[in-house]
Amino acid sequence: MLNDNERSFLDALAKAPMPTDVKGLRAAMDTFTPMMNQNPPEIGALHEAVQIRPGLTADIAVPKGNGPYPVVVYLHGGGWVAGSPKTHRKLGMHFADAGFLTINVDYRLAPEHPFPAGLDDCVHAVKWAGENAKRWNGDASRLAVGGDSAGGNLTAATVASLSAENYSGAKPKAALLIYGVFDFPATLKRAGNDVGLDGMAKAYAGSGYPSILEDPRVSPIKSVKPGAMPPSLVICGTADPLLPESYAIADALKRADIRHEVHILEDMPHGFLQMDVLSGCGEGLGKIFDFLRRTL
Repeated sequence: MLNDNERSFLDALAKAPMPTDVKGLRAAMDTFTPMMNQNPPEIGALHEAVQIRPGLTADIAVPKGNGPYPVVVYLHGGGWVAGSPKTHRKLGMHFADAGFLTINVDYRLAPEHPFPAGLDDCVHAVKWAGENAKRWNGDASRLAVGGDSAGGNLTAATVASLSAENYSGAKPKAALLIYGVFDFPATLKRAGNDVGLDGMAKAYAGSGYPSILEDPRVSPIKSVKPGAMPPSLVICGTADPLLPESYAIADALKRADIRHEVHILEDMPHGFLQMDVLSGCGEGLGKIFDFLRRTL
């Protein structure tokens, strides 16, 4: 049950115009970043712009204590065209505060770098984490990949890509699929312009639009089959226009007999894990951390 402050916040959020172009979305995220990062938790250390390879960096949030820590490679949201570790800094610090060495990846963005550039960066970052997490006392045998919105899409595509190539290094033991897009054609048909997805899809697909949207690496629901995904958590809110996407990926995981959990939080909008004015933010993070502790 929402309290009055939560209702007022959500009413104001619903009235705010949603940018549908790249420039507008980037500007909006830049505007909201200071608010989303207010009052971060105290953690052991934050290392900014750690180089993974030339042109690819990550922010690394280290928990307090001595470890060894389980590791979360986090892929931020932003419609494949916006966002950065900075926009999701406080969220990454929440993971570190809960005891997880968190590697927040600054993958390349469209339209300057269309598919598969961003996905390639994410796959490389997971491999790098498996080899380098020990530098910050991370335990790569307990490695998870997670992300929100576009990052949820990239999470599913990343873990499926690693499975498909029979990667021999540290494999993800868990996936966090947070209010993501997992089937571009279905979502565009259902609500593309309503959520600004048309422009994002064109930017991300680049010259391959629209046929590339059928690629399992772009619409990773098509990659879900037995053994292709680690245990997965699906989380979304009932006020999120992408809620059908979470139900669809959960159904695919069930058909593939992949261990998974589904958490649908009442009245929560898209992006609620970065809105700690909402009680669902803490509740959702608690469900994620509990899943990771039981799974890793």
